[in-house]
Formats: sequence, structure tokens, C-alpha cells
Amino acid sequence: MLRKRELSDCHVLYDLMIDPAVFPYVRQKANSYDEYLFLTKQTIEAEERGELISRTITDEWGNPIGTINLFDVQDGTGFLGTWIGKPYFGKGYNQLAKDAFFSELFFELDIQTVFMRIRKDNIRSLKAAQKLPYNILANDIRQDVYQYINSNGLVYDLFQIEKDQYHLYNIREQNSIAVDENHLKEA
Repeated sequence: MLRKRELSDCHVLYDLMIDPAVFPYVRQKANSYDEYLFLTKQTIEAEERGELISRTITDEWGNPIGTINLFDVQDGTGFLGTWIGKPYFGKGYNQLAKDAFFSELFFELDIQTVFMRIRKDNIRSLKAAQKLPYNILANDIRQDVYQYINSNGLVYDLFQIEKDQYHLYNIREQNSIAVDENHLKEA
């Protein structure tokens, strides 16, 4: 589902990224394959310096289908950036990738808070964010961050995911699965 970024994935990822349904919403835009290769190399180097965390999202056969990143890592926080190629829209990959990434961030890499800034006109991403039960709209509770991301006009909604909320969600899910399994055994 996720793997560290590799230059060998760039051809496939670049072709997926330039689709008009994807390109406007990608943070690290590239206008040519060479530029995308250069940006990916910079991303790998920035991760080595601890400035960001970046993974390639793969399908069940290990084919690259998008990327998921935590940008601007600082003091246990960062901003999430995710994109998936159009052929993979609506197939559940976004949710699976986020769950795997959040588990890595919160339980292996000691991240405490993940912010998501989503363009108010990006309906697909807003709906995806609202499906995450551990996610909260933070426009009001994090006014400092909300004002920072909208310093050039009200373009973004701000969402926040806390390690504790994510952890509680996972505990509830595990308990729910255990209860369901017990009911099956009794039946």
C-alpha cells in the first residue's frame, strides 16, 4: 500500500499527476517529466533531512498510483498532501493509504498532529476528509493556523487529526471487530 519514494516510480506517477482532474490539487506540481524527477529527488533528500515524510501509494500489485506526504514537519506537526491518479478514484485507496500513513506517523515517527488544508472548491477532497471519523474541522479552534494558510484570501478549510483521536478510533474499531467475531462464534 505504501513505500518510500523511489525515482523508478516517476514515469508512472508523472503521467497520473498531469491529468486535469488531479494536477490542480497537487502541491508539488511539475510541468515536465524531468522537473518531476528533480522534485522527487529533492523530496527524497528533504525526507533524509527530516523536513517532510513522503510515500508512494501503491495498488494491491505494487503499482504506483499516487503519493501521500507530510510537509512542513516541525515540532511534531505537519501538513498532509495526498493525490491519487484518476483511474483509481473511488476505489478505496485514499482511505487505506491514509490509515497506513497515519499509523506510521503517529506510532513510528512520533508525529502528534496532522493538519490538512483543503481548497474550499475541492469537493472530492472535502468529502474524503469528512469521511475520516478521527478528523475535525479546525477553522475555529486553530485560528492561528487557519489564518496562516489563508493569508492570501479564504481559499482553504483546515482539518486536524490528533494522535490521541486516531488512537481512540483504532481502539474502538478493534473492539468492534472483536465483538462482531464473538457474535459470529455464538451464532
